[in-house]
Amino acid sequence: MSIRLIARELYKLQQEVEKLKVRIESAPPHEREAMEDRLRRLRAERNRMRKTLNGAKEPSPFRQPR
Repeated sequence: MSIRLIARELYKLQQEVEKLKVRIESAPPHEREAMEDRLRRLRAERNRMRKTLNGAKEPSPFRQPR
């Protein structure tokens, strides 16, 4: 995956997390548990993508130019 695609996916995940946070605040109590579980999964995926993007931007320590 290219850095651009990873960044685009990360942005999309960040937007979904923010929208879901707002929806949870106004959701009825019987729906909150499922929504909070979805939020937890989205945050985990967002964090994985962020780590992937940060790893892709760093140069490899094994192939440094001389």
